[in-house]
Amino acid sequence: MLTIAEQWEQQAMERGIERGIEQGEARLLKQLLSWRFGALPPWVESQLAGARPERLEAWAKRALDAPDLATVFAERSG
Repeated sequence: MLTIAEQWEQQAMERGIERGIEQGEARLLKQLLSWRFGALPPWVESQLAGARPERLEAWAKRALDAPDLATVFAERSG
């Protein structure tokens, strides 16, 4: 059985790992977008900063065949 301090440490480590994975996904998407569309405008950086993994994944899928950055980041309903 873990002590409270050990539980907190384990939770902090798990959060750190999750953040690291999210940052890696964002960095990879940024590279993909740069290769596909060239230099990225500041608004793209803002969109990528702090985006949840589900959103990063959706953008990455759109980036494969989108004609421009606006299409990649367009809000979609449903």
